[in-house]
Amino acid sequence: MSARYSCLGPKGSYSELAALRFSGGEGEIVLCPDFYAAVSALQKGEADFAVLPIENSIQGGVLKNLDLLERPDAPFAVEELVLAIDHRLATLEGVSCDAIERIYSHEQAIGQCAEYLHAHFPNAKLLYTRSTAESLEKLDAHSAGIVGAHVKTQGVVLSKENIADEKRNFTRFLRLVRREEAHPKRSEKVFFCATCKHRPGSLYELLGVFARSGINLTRIESRPIRDVFGEYRFFIEIDGDIAREEVVSALKEAEEFCRQFHIIGAY
Repeated sequence: MSARYSCLGPKGSYSELAALRFSGGEGEIVLCPDFYAAVSALQKGEADFAVLPIENSIQGGVLKNLDLLERPDAPFAVEELVLAIDHRLATLEGVSCDAIERIYSHEQAIGQCAEYLHAHFPNAKLLYTRSTAESLEKLDAHSAGIVGAHVKTQGVVLSKENIADEKRNFTRFLRLVRREEAHPKRSEKVFFCATCKHRPGSLYELLGVFARSGINLTRIESRPIRDVFGEYRFFIEIDGDIAREEVVSALKEAEEFCRQFHIIGAY
């Protein structure tokens, strides 16, 4: 039985493309209506892995997915994949761009094509869908969508050029497993979530642990704590092998400066 990969659908989404890359084209893809459902499918045993986009090179962290990983019992990341993003304008065959009144796509895709849309469709309504691929369901004589260049659908024409404002556009995806099944022996990076103690210098103390240990931070992002106004949770990734004693020791020391601390993944 092939492994099952849950991800955001419908067919043709960038998440599906990432899941196919993770699986080597041999896994069963479980298409879900949203990211929460993709994680839920993993937790319920309806999938063996979940695939989530976690960061875009233009727009930064995918915030709703960071929120899905903040809990200590959230799935564990065991692999990352960086996917080149190539956005194309999609229309039905025979539809003129002059007739377009509405453009549908995922919020991130519309944001990444903002300059193009303003220049070519200044009066069009920009409407969000749950994924880029879902915009294909909205196409009609007065509507266009934004989808990946990999999408091949009969009766749909894609623009010849990438319409993104920044052509070098990449999204990083994580492959997740159920936390109780995660037993990483080695890694190149460790990703963790931390809530500092609410006192002056606490974040400085936390980051100082890694500076003193000579461990490089590859990313840091903050998110408001939803039920405590004015306080923040930090998502931090470091270069490090989870098997090395100095990395394990630094993580344990860092935890001492935090009210909450858990490792999201090692990959």
